[in-house]
Amino acid sequence: MAEPLPVCYLNGSYLPLKDARISPLDRGFLYADGVYEVMPVYGGRPFRFEAHADRLTRSLGALRMEDPHTRAEWRALLGALIERNGGGDIYIYWQVTRGAQNGRSHAPLPDIPRTVFAFCAPLPPIAPEQLATGVACITAPDSRWARCDVKSVALLANVLLRQESIDAGAAETILLRDGELTEASASAVHVVVGHELLTPPNSRRILPGTTRSVVEEMATRSALPWRSAPVTAVQLRDADEIWISAATREVQAVTRLDGRPVGRGVPGPQWRAVYEELQRYKRELAGTPW
Repeated sequence: MAEPLPVCYLNGSYLPLKDARISPLDRGFLYADGVYEVMPVYGGRPFRFEAHADRLTRSLGALRMEDPHTRAEWRALLGALIERNGGGDIYIYWQVTRGAQNGRSHAPLPDIPRTVFAFCAPLPPIAPEQLATGVACITAPDSRWARCDVKSVALLANVLLRQESIDAGAAETILLRDGELTEASASAVHVVVGHELLTPPNSRRILPGTTRSVVEEMATRSALPWRSAPVTAVQLRDADEIWISAATREVQAVTRLDGRPVGRGVPGPQWRAVYEELQRYKRELAGTPW
């Protein structure tokens, strides 16, 4: 991943990222008591801001926190951060924790000022050879906590699962629980069976993905039928195509799974149609209000 851009936002101020400091008593640091979002920005224009902001508010609600900012305030805050970092094709990470408590106590939950932090970094480029050949993934048991629908900063299980793919020379770790697909360590997973796109239904086991919903819209634009439905481990391994999607990777074709080819072992025609439709959609949005 590219190094972050130089300017960040912290609790009402824009400052050099290297100078940003938080209290060691912040509950985000001590308890992972916070949530976050990652949003792509194309040509200086945030992509799906409302969907990301809605999910942030839902995640905060699950942690019994109110959103510290209105939509208008978030727009102004993030828009200024983009501008101060030069715009372009970047992503924004923004995070809200419960704040810094004077001491350490599990409960009751303290009524203290929230810690709000955001920074930007260049979007990782998708290499032409990756588009041509796809990526390899591995599978692993889903060892994460029981509230994966909350975009929590408590990501240790995700980090360890992602490291398994790095150790195997793969791009992602696709997760299975009770014989069914959930998602990947940092991506949604889509499976093409015949001429239909399947993605596991949203539940507490799965983060409701903003990029996932974009992929489903692009499938509709490409005349590819799709539905939310359970996907068994057998269906996953026998799929004609497998895709992974995330804010910083768009939608990528998985061409090898646990060392075996997926379908014909090359990016499939349904993926290519949806990927190209997404690129057209991004061009349509260029320069429009967000």
